[in-house]
Amino acid sequence: MTLFHSKQVLGSLIFGIALALSNSASAQQHPLADVHIHYSHDAWEIFPPKEAVAILRKAGLKYAFVSSSSDDGTQMLYAEAPDLIVPVLRPYRRRGELSTWMHDPTSLDNLRTRLSENTYAGIGEFHAYGDDIETDVLRGVIALADKYDLFLHAHSDAEAIHLIFKQDPGARVLWAHSGFEDPSMVGEILATYPRLWSDLAFRSDQAYDGEVSADWRALFEAFPDRLMIGTDTYTPERWPYVTAHAEWTREWLEDLPTDLAEKIAWRNAEGLLKAR
Repeated sequence: MTLFHSKQVLGSLIFGIALALSNSASAQQHPLADVHIHYSHDAWEIFPPKEAVAILRKAGLKYAFVSSSSDDGTQMLYAEAPDLIVPVLRPYRRRGELSTWMHDPTSLDNLRTRLSENTYAGIGEFHAYGDDIETDVLRGVIALADKYDLFLHAHSDAEAIHLIFKQDPGARVLWAHSGFEDPSMVGEILATYPRLWSDLAFRSDQAYDGEVSADWRALFEAFPDRLMIGTDTYTPERWPYVTAHAEWTREWLEDLPTDLAEKIAWRNAEGLLKAR
């Protein structure tokens, strides 16, 4: 065999091994549903829709629940990738409305208009705490969710969660960040409300160095169908982190039984969408 042929054979072997490793890695890249993505106006120019969708696909996402300030961002991504994007309607038309929107009747008018024009899976993520839920705007939002059969994505404390279900016991609620509560408190609230789900966005306390903590493992096992993952791209700087977050998530999911890991990874997100 000539030196040229030897190099050609060696090159083919190296390529074949690389391809096999690539296919193996791809097979191990379990699908994920990221239920906490924002694509707000200050991200559009930095990451145009095609680039934003490319980031989500590189992360290996099966679903990306997207809400934006304004909703135009969500609509742009949904038009680009309707197979991937799950549109969620955020009440905010611009930044700076987090603490005022529940006192502004025009925010409710905006939601009504958008709901009449587009299709959504939920309303949120919105910020509301305690008796904010008693305002006319929040009462209107909860009523709209019931009318259009949508889930509510609530960035709220435990008191607000109680008040949402007091107004509408049949509501479907996704608790953003699990309320930043400890696992024992999250478990108490989940046990109280069977139609409450909880996301882990912007949290890292559930696992360290690929190992799930004992208290979170107990919560996952107690409520295997009710928790799901999220990144929270609340600023443009968070967008490049989507892929790294997905990789980190897959690491700690490997520490759980396969069926439980799949539920948290994406099946529970499907369950939220299908629950009626």
